[in-house]
Amino acid sequence: MLFLQELCMHNKKTMYLKDFEIRWSDVDANRHLANSAYVNFMSHTRMSRLINLGFDHKTMLENSVGPVMFYEHIYYFKEVFPGKPIKVSMEIMGMSDDGKFFEFHHNFYDHKGKNFAHCEMMGAWMDLKTRKLTALPDDLLKLFENVEKAENFRRLTKEDTRKYTRVPKDLA
Repeated sequence: MLFLQELCMHNKKTMYLKDFEIRWSDVDANRHLANSAYVNFMSHTRMSRLINLGFDHKTMLENSVGPVMFYEHIYYFKEVFPGKPIKVSMEIMGMSDDGKFFEFHHNFYDHKGKNFAHCEMMGAWMDLKTRKLTALPDDLLKLFENVEKAENFRRLTKEDTRKYTRVPKDLA
């Protein structure tokens, strides 16, 4: 536990941590944390962080914006099982000047502070009326501009979002 406290103190300005209990429904047939649970825990952590910044569902609705995901790359280091709490972190690793694109990283820690998984995700904001990618309105952009960023934070460009581009291949 001391390790996790030191980690949080070192990264307290950049790392947001959320506690979770592994529920029965979070476990797969192998009796360890299921892939879908990782995705759900990360999503919950992101929304919790956004809400803490004042960027809640009501704000998104009023501004007609919503997040879209380009990719989530999860790296699994060790199995984790029910019975002990876990922590999921979120760090803002990158953002475009207009706020349209963002990159977040998540780390998963067991009850002893051991890192058992890592995720790199990239996404953008979509205008919910036009269904097109959009820059953040100025007041929402200020929320992101004023929040602490990761040590390796970088300004994103459209080209950064194309790093893992794939082209759909239809059946017909």
